[in-house]
Formats: sequence, structure tokens, C-alpha cells
Amino acid sequence: MHVHILGICGTFMGGLALLARAEGHRVTGSDANVYPPMSTQLEEQGIELIQGFDASQLGKNEDDAPDLVVIGNAMSRGNPCVEAVLNRGIPYTSGPQFLAAHILKDRWVLAISGTHGKTSTSSMLAWILEDCGYEPGFLIGGVPQNFGVSARLGGSPFFVVEADEYDSAFFDKRSKFIHYQPRTLVINNLEFDHADIFDDLKAIQRQFHHVIRTVPGEGKIIWPQDSEAVQQVIDMGCWSEQEVYARHSDSDSDSARVSSKESSTTGTKGIWSSKLIAADGHKFELFLDGESQGILDWSLIGQHNVENATMAIAAARHVGVKPESAIQSLTQFQPPKRRMELIGEVNGIEVYDDFAHHPTAIATTLQGCRAKVGEAKITIILEPRSNTMKSGIHKDTLAGSMSLADQAYLYQADSIDWDIEAAMAKAKLPVSVLYDIDELVASVASKAKRGDTIIIMSNGGFGGLHKKLLDKLNG
Repeated sequence: MHVHILGICGTFMGGLALLARAEGHRVTGSDANVYPPMSTQLEEQGIELIQGFDASQLGKNEDDAPDLVVIGNAMSRGNPCVEAVLNRGIPYTSGPQFLAAHILKDRWVLAISGTHGKTSTSSMLAWILEDCGYEPGFLIGGVPQNFGVSARLGGSPFFVVEADEYDSAFFDKRSKFIHYQPRTLVINNLEFDHADIFDDLKAIQRQFHHVIRTVPGEGKIIWPQDSEAVQQVIDMGCWSEQEVYARHSDSDSDSARVSSKESSTTGTKGIWSSKLIAADGHKFELFLDGESQGILDWSLIGQHNVENATMAIAAARHVGVKPESAIQSLTQFQPPKRRMELIGEVNGIEVYDDFAHHPTAIATTLQGCRAKVGEAKITIILEPRSNTMKSGIHKDTLAGSMSLADQAYLYQADSIDWDIEAAMAKAKLPVSVLYDIDELVASVASKAKRGDTIIIMSNGGFGGLHKKLLDKLNG
């Protein structure tokens, strides 16, 4: 079957392309913005990429048209290819529906959901299962460095999927994860995001309630005890076994406390907690129901990654992996690309690439980095690129999220219709707002000194800024 994917360079659709190719289909695809690492990954797998959405890519008649067009959720009415698909009656589907029908059928799906940490937790879980001999399939919204690809079919019934709450397609406004029917569901956290499709937090919570309805009674839902937003979703109805994550306390009664409200039938079956041994999170002890499961000493930092690891270990235990084995596996874990990825060190200046594009993610990344570098200078370069950021929803909390940095540079793109400089007026650190990427690069490079840490934060290509900055520092 010839499968053509519209929007193929998105992290989800690119992974889907790899899975379809592995199933033996001929796969082609197109996108308007092609940039690494996804474009490189697709080309290495021999998948033909087409720049733009000219309808000619769908062939001239029925004989040379694709057998199926998978339409990404960034595609809308008016797109030339979308209109051609509808006018010519070419069969089409959404990415999540294709995944459910062709890949996930009859498999044990482990779905990682939540506002933050999905990619990292999915990558951790997939690596734990791989290292422990389970040969999982996976589809992750990034490139796990332990695997080098964002998706694969695997050699077992187990399949790890990053379960996004974003909508499925212009013709299916349900969240992607509604299609997946997981047996193991992790909810990392829950905040308001995706302001372009959700009116408020309650609208997002309704979608999470819907996915909970699809988890079997013998399935398992793992969630953070201290999240009021997730607790509210659970209280809407839950028919599956539950395990919760609670930050460790020296008080047994505190660390063992769970909500008095239990699920409709089964309630809570396990309480996970962690205790930092190193302040930056690179070493911590893991507990289940108050009993130590071991100490993890690894390369990652930050409380958020401690929590991500705990969730991954709990999910792996559901399919039979002992916590002590999972802990050992994570000592070899490498974070996915663009998650505090060190992309270069020039004259003692470390430059990191990070996907953070929400105030909470920015703050947690900086917390881990500050604990690691101490008093050394941290400079962040931020592109407010997500649809929610561009809408200005987070403009009042953005400055506070950057408070642990020493210097911030923000890029005011033409697509941002709110005044970044005005929003940064009360920031507790020096903030420079620039309208030109080359000027931004020059300004950062001119002030960088040995021992500094520079973090580039964007969920896109940032106009090639990463390479430009490294070249400028080298020069």
C-alpha cells in the first residue's frame, strides 16, 4: 500500500512514517518546514520527502494516487493537498487512527500522557523494557538516543506511545490518545496548554477523563498524588487499578497518605516516592509503599526527571519488570534529543538545546541546571513558538519561570502579537528582546565567557540559531 503523509516532519507523524515503512508500505510525505532531527531520520530510512503541499504530489489520476493519505493535525481546510483529497475522493485518515488500526491492534499499549515530560518518560520506559529483554515497539515525540529513532515496531506485544492530548485532525477534534486504548496509562501532570484548541483546563480534563474510560479494569493508571488537576480527573470516574507518586517525606504517615477518594471499583494499589540524595537529582532513592527499591545514580538532573523516572519504573513494573532491574537500566539511559542535550562546548562555554516551551517546563529545567552549576552564569535564549505561547496566555508567568537564570534573550517573531518587552518589565533578571536572529546570536556570543551555560529553548528549528551560535562562539 502506498501511504502518503501530510505533515510528515512533525515528531508524531515522522514516527508514524517509520512504523508504516517497517510494516512494508511504500511511504512518502510532505511538509512545509523541514528541519532536523526528523528530516534527517526520515531521509536515512529512505522515505521520500516533498517540500510544500502542491496537489501534484497526489498524482494526476486515480491510478497514480496514494492508496491512503494520512492527514496531520496541522493540516486544515484550504490546504491544496487536503482539498485535492476531498475533491478526488482519495481515502484518508488521521495519524492516531492509522496508528490504532495498523500498529496498536492486539498489543499491550503503555501510554505516557500529561502536559510535561511525555517524551522523556516514554524514552525511559522504552529503554527499561528494551534493556530488560522485552523488545518493545514505541512511538515517541522525539529521538531517544538509546535507540537513534523515534519509532519502531518492536518484537513483542508491548508498545510504548507518547500519548498527546492535542486533537487528531481537522475532521476529528478528539485528543490523539483517545484512539490508543492503553492497558497502562501514566498521567505525569496536568496544566492548561494548547490554548488554540482548548478553552480552559476543564476542557483538557474532560479529554483525560475520556481516555481513562478506555483503560480496562485490569489495567493500571499511574498518576501524581499532589496534582489537584489530575485528582479532579480521577474523581470524575475511574474503573482501573491505580498507583500514585508522592514526594518522599521522613514521616511515614505523610509518605503513605493517599486521597480518601478512591476509584469506582479498585482504588489505589501502590504508592511510589523518591528521596533526593544529590540536590541536582542525579542520585536519588526510590520507594514503593515505604520500602526502598534501590538507588539510581545516573546522568540526568532535575526533580522533574526524578519524577519521570519513577513513573517509568512504575509502568515497567506493571508488565513484569522488577524495580531494581529498571533502576539498573536507567543508569545507561541517555536523554532524548532536545531535552537538555549538550550540543557543543566552546572555550569552556556549554551550549544546550532544550524543548521547554511552557513556563513550568522552563522553570523545572532551570531548577535542575542551577543545582548542577551552582553560582555559574546561566543564559537562556527563548523562542515563544508554541501556539499557546504565541497567543500570550502565559505572558504573565513567563518572566517568573526564568528567575533562576542570570540572563535571558527572547526572540520576538512576527507571529507573536503581544509585546514581550512589556511582559518582561517586572522580570528579576536582565532580559533582552530581539527581532533578528543574527543580532541575537551576536549579542549572546559577545557576552559569553568561560564557565557559562547557555540553554536554547524552542520547540522548533529557531531559524538555525543553534548552529549559528556555535559557529559564532567558535569564531
